[in-house]
Amino acid sequence: MRHATTDGGFAERRKAAAEAKQQLLRKFEAAPKLDDPEMLARREERLAISVAREARSAERKRLKQGEHDRRLAEAAALAEAANAEAKAMAEARQAKMNGHIARVLADDAERKAERDRRYAARKARQR
Repeated sequence: MRHATTDGGFAERRKAAAEAKQQLLRKFEAAPKLDDPEMLARREERLAISVAREARSAERKRLKQGEHDRRLAEAAALAEAANAEAKAMAEARQAKMNGHIARVLADDAERKAERDRRYAARKARQR
């Protein structure tokens, strides 16, 4: 034997489902259409916002690239200055070393000349 409440419960559920479908249909029909002026205005507004956002993004990228290029140029200038300084220091060391070598050679030549002079004087005295 069937209970009356179960049949009534099923019927109520079917009725509630049908009403829900009808509400969805009414809501969809009441929604603005794509060619509605309000919808077109909203779409254009969103498009304008998107274009402005892209423009700001492009400007930020351009500024970042400019800063990056400036830093690269600055680093290259610093590296060039450091290389020039290192080259100047190396040349100064080389010049100092060359001067020292020249003095040592001159001193050696002077000593040799003095030794040769003493030798020549000693030989002259012996004759």
